[in-house]
Amino acid sequence: MTVSAEARPGKARERTCIGCRKRCSPADLLRMTVSGGLVLPDPAHRAPGRGAHLHPVAECLDLAVRRKAFPRAFRAQGPLDVTAVREYVAQRDRQEAVQTAANRPSAAV
Repeated sequence: MTVSAEARPGKARERTCIGCRKRCSPADLLRMTVSGGLVLPDPAHRAPGRGAHLHPVAECLDLAVRRKAFPRAFRAQGPLDVTAVREYVAQRDRQEAVQTAANRPSAAV
């Protein structure tokens, strides 16, 4: 029988970022899965299969690539293509930059 998080109020769920190795709530991390040698982002946390988690920032992605963490996390043989995750992270960074600029007060006086 599987016990849900609601049934264990004292135990908070945590996952480890495969880039920086810090533990965080799953809501703060991007879940990824593998399909046919491609690492695919799963922001809804619903895709089937083995998942790995990463902070959705370029620094953690670069660390994970440099450390060759993707094949190890997915228990896969050989290199994996992380292009889709890299594009997702870049798009998210652009969206955050636009939101930051829109929330910044005008410098004009």
